[in-house]
Amino acid sequence: MTIIDSQIHAYEANTPARPWNTVPNWPPHVTGDEMVQAMDAVGVDGAIFVSAFSLYRFDASYAVEVQKQHPNKFALVKPVDTTKGNVGEVVDEWKNQPGAVGIRVMLTHGPEFSPDNPGMSVAMHAAAKNDLPVNMLCWGEIDKGIAMVDSYPNTRFVIDHIGILQPRTPPVPENPWADLDAVLSLASRKNVVIKISGACTLSKEGAPNFSDIWDPLAQIFDTWGMDRCLWGTDWTRAHAVVSYEDGVKPFIETTRLSDSDREMLMGGAAAKAYGWSPK
Repeated sequence: MTIIDSQIHAYEANTPARPWNTVPNWPPHVTGDEMVQAMDAVGVDGAIFVSAFSLYRFDASYAVEVQKQHPNKFALVKPVDTTKGNVGEVVDEWKNQPGAVGIRVMLTHGPEFSPDNPGMSVAMHAAAKNDLPVNMLCWGEIDKGIAMVDSYPNTRFVIDHIGILQPRTPPVPENPWADLDAVLSLASRKNVVIKISGACTLSKEGAPNFSDIWDPLAQIFDTWGMDRCLWGTDWTRAHAVVSYEDGVKPFIETTRLSDSDREMLMGGAAAKAYGWSPK
């Protein structure tokens, strides 16, 4: 079984040479080498490296450096600024970047990602032209996400983090699965797949089994189909709630998945969605 983490963030320490835009509650550094070590320790073969917007905004240069060092471990996704008039050219150029497999927009993050920006339409059409899936963060804004998917039927979308708002620190919200019905309704659109990333952060029961996540996840698997569900950890955003190992092992060890479903969830669906697999 090839295991692909559908979303990780690696980054250097906050220094004047490469300063952070904000200082989130993340470890002081998780470099590319450190990320590879964490993956190797639990048998993860490769990952979709999403350049960390919180730290580097639209500058994906660190992700590019890491991918050059570990070309068989990482594929790349970068956020794009839809307020810029050249966003179409940015997407075109990104398509030619070695390792690039997608772009990202976050409907939760202010004017740079407003669905009303004229540049959003340009970016979505450029992504479709270049066959680059658009990774879309719409947790807490699921209606906006559905509208985006419907507005651009020729664009492929990957919904980040189950489309459900996840905690950055304990405790887990009282009703963490409140948007589950809306997430299930989105499955009827054929131009979208969904990341089952950060799922363990929604568990009130916690490690090692996270037993309370499996019933809602089963509804998602049944409705979306396993070939449209991409397991992931969202490390390092999730670090204050679960460890990297805790984000991996429950999916490998659970008896709630058949071997074929596990293989699809843990890597097959990501390989299909991004056209990439670690060598």
